[in-house]
Amino acid sequence: QVQLVESGGGLVQAGGSLRLSCAASGRTFSTYRMGWFRQAPGKERQFVATITPTGGSTYYADSVKGRFTISRDNGKNLVYLQMNSLEPEDTAVYYCAAGPAGWSAVTLRSMYNYWGQGTQVTVSS
Repeated sequence: QVQLVESGGGLVQAGGSLRLSCAASGRTFSTYRMGWFRQAPGKERQFVATITPTGGSTYYADSVKGRFTISRDNGKNLVYLQMNSLEPEDTAVYYCAAGPAGWSAVTLRSMYNYWGQGTQVTVSS
């Protein structure tokens, strides 16, 4: 069982930056693939980024590639999403998620077993 708590959301102007954090409970954090998803009003939850258990590999949605960076600190049970050059289209609730190790279909919500409650990110134009 893993419990996830996101933080770091807020209001930022276009072109600005935010860093989201996700704190995980449990002693098995380092065995999970971690991911970030987001959900804008009236839209489905969509994949943003994912990272392998060791942090050695990452994968991003095309819409955030080159602007967002996912990272993790297994010693502190934390995963981060550094968001730069934010655009109004990035406005959404951002969710942290944990899934089993493996690198198949990592963009699918069904590949993640545990979810946080979400943190709001609002980008003004």
